Amino acid sequence: MKRVLRERIAEVRHHWRHYVLQSLAAGLTVFLAILFMTFQNQIIIASLGATAFIVFAMPNSVTAQPRRVVGGHAVGVLAGFCCSLLPHATQLGATVVYACAVAVSMFLMVASDTEHPPAAGTALGIASSAHTWQNDLGVLIGAIVLTVVQRILHPRLRDLT
Repeated sequence: MKRVLRERIAEVRHHWRHYVLQSLAAGLTVFLAILFMTFQNQIIIASLGATAFIVFAMPNSVTAQPRRVVGGHAVGVLAGFCCSLLPHATQLGATVVYACAVAVSMFLMVASDTEHPPAAGTALGIASSAHTWQNDLGVLIGAIVLTVVQRILHPRLRDLT
């Protein structure tokens, strides 16, 4: 355990600029992405934060690919919207609808090869809030902004995990 910790500390010391700059890039990009959103749905904003972690801390990860980031969030929006149409007047009914949104988004992402784990949070956020096209558009623009900035910076990014 101590050896692993020492190796990790040495790695961070050696590449500290990447750790700092990639973290700042993630924060600034999330700031830009959130400018396009309303603050009605914090769950969706949280899912974009998780996306920022993936695209900037693990830029070579399969789930950081643009098709998966944008496609996964698009699937999350679609699944969340469709599930929100199901009747759910009681707390139990709402819980079933929210769980359904996560399950349907997972199925559709895997089936369409657009797996992006934070997008299941998008589905949950869309299903659990008053559905608005602004939320839908905001999350898609946010995913696109994160992807574009990551692609621009990709030659300078390294996997930090």
